[in-house]
Amino acid sequence: MKYRTLGKTNLRVSVIGMGTWQFGGEWGKDFTQSEVDAMFDKARELGINLVDTAECYGDHLSESLIGGAIQRDREKWIIATKFGHKFHGYQDRTERRSPADVAPTVEESLRALKTDYIDILQYHSLREEEVANPELQQALIKLKHQGKIRNIGNSIPMKAGGSKHVEVSERAQVEVIQVIYNRLDRTPEARDFPYATSHNLGVLARVPLASGFLTGKYKPGQRFSGEYRETQKPKEIDAKLREAEKIQREEVPPGVPMAQWALAWCLQHPAVTCVIPGCKSVEQVESNARAAGLIDLVRDDHRQSVA
Repeated sequence: MKYRTLGKTNLRVSVIGMGTWQFGGEWGKDFTQSEVDAMFDKARELGINLVDTAECYGDHLSESLIGGAIQRDREKWIIATKFGHKFHGYQDRTERRSPADVAPTVEESLRALKTDYIDILQYHSLREEEVANPELQQALIKLKHQGKIRNIGNSIPMKAGGSKHVEVSERAQVEVIQVIYNRLDRTPEARDFPYATSHNLGVLARVPLASGFLTGKYKPGQRFSGEYRETQKPKEIDAKLREAEKIQREEVPPGVPMAQWALAWCLQHPAVTCVIPGCKSVEQVESNARAAGLIDLVRDDHRQSVA
């Protein structure tokens, strides 16, 4: 495993983290505590130390499973969770939290995680004007002064309008941003990374496998049911899968698993600190971790292709 400093937080994080939306039950599988424990045991063994979750991945369900898995060695983990949306049921998190909700919701997260502090509390895909709300900003900053959260982050929405969404983070004392970044969606390279680099913000790259489209497992015509990907239009799915086939054919070196290459591709960008792929099994945790050993290979290939 390799480690990098997460911006101005000075936290040393593994370049491969664990994304845990799936633990909330919206990716076609319900998880038991023993299954989650086994994945975290493998993560420990492989040197992974950052885990990303949210209050609305289930009703604190993901947080609760994580809390059970890391309770015995909490101090070795860096927990990044989120605030902003209330979970009401499958694919139903439309109710947005208010500034008054911050303190009680964080208390619920602390109980679920079985800890007395959160390493990074992130605004969860909130609109620019919401993150800019002084009342909301002060609610998070107060918790930081109390020691209940140690750093503030901003998980930027999928359809953020522009770089000002990153710039508003400064007034909110944000030290970490989280963005969708993968070989199929390079938007942050122009929109977010220049500001993040110049202001020493840590960058977490979410959806690095493009919701599985960059794993090499699926072909055009694939359809999904009973999980998040069913919300995407068939034409959009097929277009992404055709592009993924082309990338695999033209860019992925022979003998290199596409999923591992895709994670290393994100990490070769100097702005990216850590990728947070999801995982549904011990085997996927292990596969994700192997990507740390491919970063130099992918970086060299990328430089040659640019040259």
